[in-house]
Amino acid sequence: MVSKVAPAVAEKKAELLLGGPVRIPSDFRMPFLPSKSTAGPGAGSAAVVFSFGGTRAKKSISRNEGEFELSVVRGRMSILRDGSIFIKDVELVPTIYHAPYQAFINIDSSCTMDCKFCSTPRLKEDRTKDLTDEKILSMIEEAAKKKDFQSVSFTSGVPSTPAMTVKRMAGLVSATRKMMPRISIGVEPYATRPDEVEALREAGADEIKLNIESFDRDIFEKVCPRRDFDLIMHAIIHASEVFGKNRVSSNIIYGLGETDENVLEGVRVLANTGAVATLRALRRSEYNISELESALGRLEPVTADRMLRLAREEREILKSHGLTTLKFRTMCHTCLSCDIVPFWDV
Repeated sequence: MVSKVAPAVAEKKAELLLGGPVRIPSDFRMPFLPSKSTAGPGAGSAAVVFSFGGTRAKKSISRNEGEFELSVVRGRMSILRDGSIFIKDVELVPTIYHAPYQAFINIDSSCTMDCKFCSTPRLKEDRTKDLTDEKILSMIEEAAKKKDFQSVSFTSGVPSTPAMTVKRMAGLVSATRKMMPRISIGVEPYATRPDEVEALREAGADEIKLNIESFDRDIFEKVCPRRDFDLIMHAIIHASEVFGKNRVSSNIIYGLGETDENVLEGVRVLANTGAVATLRALRRSEYNISELESALGRLEPVTADRMLRLAREEREILKSHGLTTLKFRTMCHTCLSCDIVPFWDV
């Protein structure tokens, strides 16, 4: 099976994802409000999803400055770099909540886990914090009225304990499932026990994302000081048994000082359990850079070549285990906007 997009498009996407903001012309009127995510790589910034060549990329935007620039000529859009066309025939894709085509909702932005790469608990208060369950369900109900609505996903910080967060998430899944019996629902909790995984499945979740973050134990301990590597791995193994093949995923962040071999060994370990890795290049921001450098020292930026190479290697590993990103219906592998996705981009 060939990838969904041309190699040249994947190369442009990698460079775009790793580059700076896109400057929007001062006289250009956005057709919809930008996304203001409180989770994920772009947390804390106003961003827009750009579609081109059969794929998508979510980028922070600015009216004042940027490494890239949106050009609009006679209604046709391109992205410029250094004054020259970098990507032509670009379209803007609206997000429902956080992602195109899905209501991907961050239940609670506060978190006690203190993961050094995560911007979410360091953000200023804004309109997506302190959401009640009633408000979240109302948001989902409104999202379902949009013609491009396809799925619901939940993520969350851990404001008190993992168990309490999972309990709340399961309640929201159950209520959503009652409202929408046929919609795909994904969950991204910090689950530490088998019964927490089972509770989310029994509530009606179709897919689950349990993030291991790094397979370098030394790095993991420095950047995830309050999380337990072994408990996460046990949860992933159990989730693969409970949810089934091509329904379990897990972030592996690279750019923290690990080797390519370590990243790919993590992909293999996850694939052996039936889980699909989401390889995510580290995004530095004003919210996480000081914490990261205090924990790890100076970090080398991820290159587009590394991003593409790791994704291609992952694709081969997944193929050998009968796994694919293309069967996911929620969260990151269907959003496409933050990563180079095997089987789609490469």
